[in-house]
Amino acid sequence: MPLARFLSLACLLALAACASAPAPTAFAPSDPKAGSPECRQARAAAADWEANRKPPMNLAVGVLMGPYGLALAAASRDHQAKQRKLHARDVHLACSSAPLPANLRITPSGNS
Repeated sequence: MPLARFLSLACLLALAACASAPAPTAFAPSDPKAGSPECRQARAAAADWEANRKPPMNLAVGVLMGPYGLALAAASRDHQAKQRKLHARDVHLACSSAPLPANLRITPSGNS
Protein backbone atom coordinates (compact mmCIF):
# COMPACT_ATOMS: atom_id res chain seq x y z
CA MET A 1 0.00 0.00 0.00
CA PRO A 2 2.83 2.53 0.68
CA LEU A 3 4.06 2.02 -2.89
CA ALA A 4 0.63 2.94 -4.27
CA ARG A 5 0.60 6.12 -2.19
CA PHE A 6 4.08 7.02 -3.37
CA LEU A 7 3.16 6.46 -7.01
CA SER A 8 -0.04 8.51 -6.70
CA LEU A 9 1.90 11.35 -5.06
CA ALA A 10 4.55 11.19 -7.80
CA CYS A 11 1.84 11.37 -10.47
CA LEU A 12 0.21 14.37 -8.80
CA LEU A 13 3.53 16.19 -8.58
CA ALA A 14 4.25 15.44 -12.24
CA LEU A 15 0.86 16.81 -13.28
CA ALA A 16 1.31 19.92 -11.17
CA ALA A 17 4.65 20.62 -12.83
CA CYS A 18 3.10 20.53 -16.30
CA ALA A 19 1.25 23.84 -15.94
CA SER A 20 3.60 26.79 -16.06
CA ALA A 21 2.99 30.48 -16.48
CA PRO A 22 3.78 31.91 -19.89
CA ALA A 23 6.89 34.03 -20.27
CA PRO A 24 6.19 37.76 -20.36
CA THR A 25 6.48 39.27 -23.79
CA ALA A 26 8.13 42.58 -24.50
CA PHE A 27 7.40 44.49 -27.66
CA ALA A 28 9.73 46.94 -29.29
CA PRO A 29 8.60 50.50 -28.56
CA SER A 30 9.51 51.41 -32.13
CA ASP A 31 6.93 48.95 -33.49
CA PRO A 32 4.04 50.98 -34.96
CA LYS A 33 1.46 48.56 -33.52
CA ALA A 34 2.81 48.83 -29.95
CA GLY A 35 1.09 52.12 -29.19
CA SER A 36 -2.13 51.47 -31.08
CA PRO A 37 -5.56 51.53 -29.44
CA GLU A 38 -6.00 47.85 -30.40
CA CYS A 39 -2.83 47.00 -28.49
CA ARG A 40 -3.95 48.89 -25.40
CA GLN A 41 -7.35 47.19 -25.59
CA ALA A 42 -5.83 43.70 -25.95
CA ARG A 43 -3.46 44.30 -23.03
CA ALA A 44 -6.30 45.63 -20.88
CA ALA A 45 -8.44 42.58 -21.69
CA ALA A 46 -5.57 40.23 -20.81
CA ALA A 47 -4.87 42.10 -17.57
CA ASP A 48 -8.56 42.04 -16.61
CA TRP A 49 -8.77 38.31 -17.28
CA GLU A 50 -5.65 37.64 -15.22
CA ALA A 51 -6.88 39.80 -12.34
CA ASN A 52 -10.35 38.22 -12.27
CA ARG A 53 -9.53 34.59 -12.96
CA LYS A 54 -10.19 32.04 -10.27
CA PRO A 55 -7.43 29.61 -9.34
CA PRO A 56 -7.83 26.22 -11.01
CA MET A 57 -9.11 23.32 -8.97
CA ASN A 58 -6.40 21.86 -6.77
CA LEU A 59 -5.32 18.37 -7.80
CA ALA A 60 -5.46 17.20 -4.20
CA VAL A 61 -9.11 18.27 -4.02
CA GLY A 62 -9.68 16.43 -7.28
CA VAL A 63 -8.34 13.21 -5.76
CA LEU A 64 -10.70 13.61 -2.81
CA MET A 65 -13.69 14.10 -5.13
CA GLY A 66 -13.56 10.57 -6.42
CA PRO A 67 -12.86 8.88 -9.72
CA TYR A 68 -13.67 11.86 -11.93
CA GLY A 69 -12.27 14.55 -9.67
CA LEU A 70 -8.69 14.32 -10.92
CA ALA A 71 -9.90 14.60 -14.52
CA LEU A 72 -11.96 17.67 -13.60
CA ALA A 73 -8.97 19.28 -11.90
CA ALA A 74 -6.73 18.59 -14.90
CA ALA A 75 -9.38 19.93 -17.28
CA SER A 76 -9.66 23.10 -15.19
CA ARG A 77 -5.92 23.70 -15.42
CA ASP A 78 -5.90 22.93 -19.14
CA HIS A 79 -8.75 25.35 -19.80
CA GLN A 80 -6.99 28.17 -17.99
CA ALA A 81 -3.75 27.47 -19.84
CA LYS A 82 -5.60 27.66 -23.17
CA GLN A 83 -7.30 30.92 -22.16
CA ARG A 84 -3.97 32.42 -21.13
CA LYS A 85 -2.42 31.36 -24.43
CA LEU A 86 -5.32 32.91 -26.38
CA HIS A 87 -4.85 36.22 -24.56
CA ALA A 88 -1.10 36.10 -25.27
CA ARG A 89 -1.89 35.42 -28.94
CA ASP A 90 -4.33 38.33 -29.11
CA VAL A 91 -1.83 40.68 -27.48
CA HIS A 92 0.91 39.60 -29.86
CA LEU A 93 -1.30 40.07 -32.91
CA ALA A 94 -2.42 43.51 -31.74
CA CYS A 95 0.94 44.79 -30.50
CA SER A 96 3.61 43.34 -32.74
CA SER A 97 4.40 43.34 -36.43
CA ALA A 98 6.60 40.28 -35.96
CA PRO A 99 5.28 36.92 -37.14
CA LEU A 100 3.33 34.86 -34.65
CA PRO A 101 5.64 32.55 -32.64
CA ALA A 102 5.08 28.82 -33.02
CA ASN A 103 3.86 28.42 -29.44
CA LEU A 104 1.01 30.89 -30.08
CA ARG A 105 -0.21 29.38 -33.36
CA ILE A 106 -3.59 28.22 -32.12
CA THR A 107 -7.10 28.95 -33.26
CA PRO A 108 -9.59 30.75 -31.02
CA SER A 109 -11.40 27.43 -30.57
CA GLY A 110 -8.23 26.22 -28.79
CA ASN A 111 -6.97 23.77 -31.40
CA SER A 112 -3.38 23.90 -32.56
